[in-house]
Amino acid sequence: KRSWKAREHVTAFELKRGKKVVYLLAEGRLVNLAAAEGHPAAVMDMSFAGQALAAEYLVKNQGQLSVAVHALPREIDDNIAELKLNSLGVGYDRLTERQKEYLSSWQEGT
Repeated sequence: KRSWKAREHVTAFELKRGKKVVYLLAEGRLVNLAAAEGHPAAVMDMSFAGQALAAEYLVKNQGQLSVAVHALPREIDDNIAELKLNSLGVGYDRLTERQKEYLSSWQEGT
């Protein structure tokens, strides 16, 4: 019925009689490519790395995963980020065990 830009890369569509709203992301294109910031090749290499490593994860864990949509495991995401930063020659600090312990001790809302 009517549509509006809800936010960057999100278009909202009101259905008949105004009872429901559908949100269309990135004009229906691949969100990680269409809505990403930066150079397309730099975005695509990380996207493809995630897809390839996700496929590898599915093969290695065949029969152990429920039929559902699963988030990419944090370790894989972290590995992709580390590889990208290394390829760019970017250095970064790692948390010490004490820092990790401190950060994990916080409860939500404190």
